[in-house]
Amino acid sequence: MKKLYIYFFVLSMLSVGACNKALDMAPDGKISLGDVFTDTTKLRGLLNTCYDNVPTKGTRYYFWSRGPVVWSDEAWDTDAESEPTLSSGRLYSGSVSAENFTPLNSFDARNGDYWAKYWTSIRNCALIINGIDTASAQLHPDVKSRYKAEAYLLRAYFYSELLKWFGPVLPISRSPYNFTEDFSKLKKESYYNVVKFIIEDCDAALALNLPERIMDRNEPYRMTKAVAEAIKSKMILFAASPLNNDGGNYWEEAYQVNKTSLANLRKMGYELYRQVNFPSTYKSEDAHFGPDNNEYAALYNEYFTNKVSYSESVPLDRETIWESRDNQGNVWNIDGIGAQDGYKSGTCPSQELVDAYETIDGQPILDLANPYLDEKHTQPNYNKANTLYNPDDPYKNRDPRFYASIYYNGSKRTAWWGFNEVAESVENYPAGIGYRTRVVATWVGEPQTGISGTVRKATRTGYFERKFQHPNAGSGNVIVAGANTKLFRLGEVILNFAEAAAEAGHLDEAAAAVNEIRRRVNMPDIPTGLTKEQMILRVRHERRVELAMEENRYFDVRRWTAPNGDLSKTDKYVTAMEITRRPDGTFSYKRRPVRESERLCYTNKFLRWPVPLAEANRLKAITGQDWQNPGW
Repeated sequence: MKKLYIYFFVLSMLSVGACNKALDMAPDGKISLGDVFTDTTKLRGLLNTCYDNVPTKGTRYYFWSRGPVVWSDEAWDTDAESEPTLSSGRLYSGSVSAENFTPLNSFDARNGDYWAKYWTSIRNCALIINGIDTASAQLHPDVKSRYKAEAYLLRAYFYSELLKWFGPVLPISRSPYNFTEDFSKLKKESYYNVVKFIIEDCDAALALNLPERIMDRNEPYRMTKAVAEAIKSKMILFAASPLNNDGGNYWEEAYQVNKTSLANLRKMGYELYRQVNFPSTYKSEDAHFGPDNNEYAALYNEYFTNKVSYSESVPLDRETIWESRDNQGNVWNIDGIGAQDGYKSGTCPSQELVDAYETIDGQPILDLANPYLDEKHTQPNYNKANTLYNPDDPYKNRDPRFYASIYYNGSKRTAWWGFNEVAESVENYPAGIGYRTRVVATWVGEPQTGISGTVRKATRTGYFERKFQHPNAGSGNVIVAGANTKLFRLGEVILNFAEAAAEAGHLDEAAAAVNEIRRRVNMPDIPTGLTKEQMILRVRHERRVELAMEENRYFDVRRWTAPNGDLSKTDKYVTAMEITRRPDGTFSYKRRPVRESERLCYTNKFLRWPVPLAEANRLKAITGQDWQNPGW
């Protein structure tokens, strides 16, 4: 069954039925579906086919890309110029259709091809849910309960992913379909109804035998009660959002669900990561977290550059709820400062993201309601209450999360550098190949790390990504792969609650949740006495900073948009900081678009992904309904 290649929903719903007809023939080394439920190993294998399609995310989108991060206003992908036929290049140029939508068709480490793979897993989960209670396999009741709970929760997860990417073009499938059923009756459910089905599956899983946290190193990445709470928290928030609510007001329900889920996670022992546990690395002189090696920046970076330990009774990381099963590869080589190893920089944070980091007094740099005075974001609308920000010295006195997440002009990195410095690299010459400290100079004309519109190892924006970079990783003597992606973490759930509370009018609770996130990095509390509209802006702003480059922003700007709207204010132009070095060693700063031409993935149709063309056509032929998303 696992070898069947399913490419569209109807076949995925019928795949095992088709398999049964072949498997019930004369013995040829194959098995029937009935045999699966008589054997513990085979049943576990069926469950594993569902886990097989959980994506790695992070850098593991096609060709070592961060996918949604570089498809939003958070960053620019250097591969858009060097490999223009890949996902980012095609999206930026607008040369995509439902037939050739490259992010959907191109996949790596289970990222992409979601429609086919997720429906297959949903089918297999339904088989377990509906068949395990009567299975004759010699399973201990607790094991049987756990397998069923995991199947419920995996089905909820795959539905949530389909809903996030494709929107309400999904039927609800509680039981496996058979060939004899009338598929003309299939119907698209509303976004809200699909979310209620997802929550129903999560609650079913919570009522069964599931651990709250994985503590056995032999069981990494398995489902837990905490994952159920995280999925509920996220999806009810999405259901209440303007893009998805069909005009209904679900914010109070989102608030109640999030309040309960957050409380339950706290009871399970989940809490924010608050302590530097590896000071010899993250608090050393070679870490370079800002001008004063900021302790809170070190804390934040440490969290994102280490994976969960499953063997400790009291784990160091009690914030991560669920992480991917694969690491992120050598991120310094494919998603960091490209010159370090001579390959590519990948994700280059945008000036828009840099603008989001406040000064240390808690004042935003820009007016949150109207951050730019022009379409191309070259004319910032500065927050008049901010007295610390200096456009001629823009990286001074910033939120510690800025120093933990961004390499900027004048920052430093101690690592293995695979080239000899030349005289034009005035801050770093002379120096040879090897482990050393280098100033990350991003000014125009700097031969290794300067801004460039075409060079793959350069920066497109004047910035390099740091958030997921171990402070000293590189070739040579410090080879440290990027940590596994944190698919869900408590920090996100706290901000989900904050948003739902703000939208539902529970402003004091929203403020407390935002302040909890800020206090972790020693940022001041947000102002008191905010109106509802001001509180919503502050919550959205905090999400942008705290969850930066974790692929939340891509979905946030979409769900905050009306169904008839577009992304022209956020995604049409992405801005760079063009820095010129003067002869006296000082710098001038000029904002400009990364490209003068607009990025063509901001129009209304890009609010959702297209259903694969062949599948949309089949579903229309069978049901008479149009299953394709608008504009595709």
